[in-house]
Amino acid sequence: MIGRREYDIAFVGLKPGEHDFSYEIGDEFFSLYGTQDFKNVKSQVKLKLEKKTSFMLLKFEVFGSVEVECDRCGNLLPMQLWDEFKMVVKLVENPEEMNDQEEDPDVYYLGRTESHLHVADWIYEFIILSMPMTRMCSEEKIGGPHCNLAVLEQLQKMQPEEHNASALWKGLDQFKKKEKIKKSNK
Repeated sequence: MIGRREYDIAFVGLKPGEHDFSYEIGDEFFSLYGTQDFKNVKSQVKLKLEKKTSFMLLKFEVFGSVEVECDRCGNLLPMQLWDEFKMVVKLVENPEEMNDQEEDPDVYYLGRTESHLHVADWIYEFIILSMPMTRMCSEEKIGGPHCNLAVLEQLQKMQPEEHNASALWKGLDQFKKKEKIKKSNK
């Protein structure tokens, strides 16, 4: 994403060793990435960059909160974010070729002539990966203040009635017996 200088790190001017960066991320950050299925993002990303001679180790810590649409009832549900991600950025002569060939998503190649490291796309990706895939409240919190009770009631009505498991299999036993008789007659 061009034009987001606050997410560019001028690593050439950094001395070898550890350097800390911190980013406050809100809804406006995601506007350049298109429509999202979440809102009210209040996230912090802490980045520890360890600079070496020909590579950099990056450790991202993501934490904060976000509101997502509940998979069960459709209401907005607050979710906590927390995760850690590590990246290795290697300085090479042919970064495009190396990035195309690299299978490890935690390794990125940057040209030796580059002077800045753009981290906005990684921050975006890591915040998305910090969100749970299943976006529902826990079983013990169903019916709580974040739930749409009308939808939950409809879902309850749509639940199939429980049948006695042995009664279901009882009807299949007759087919089993017929199959055994056919095999024994052959």
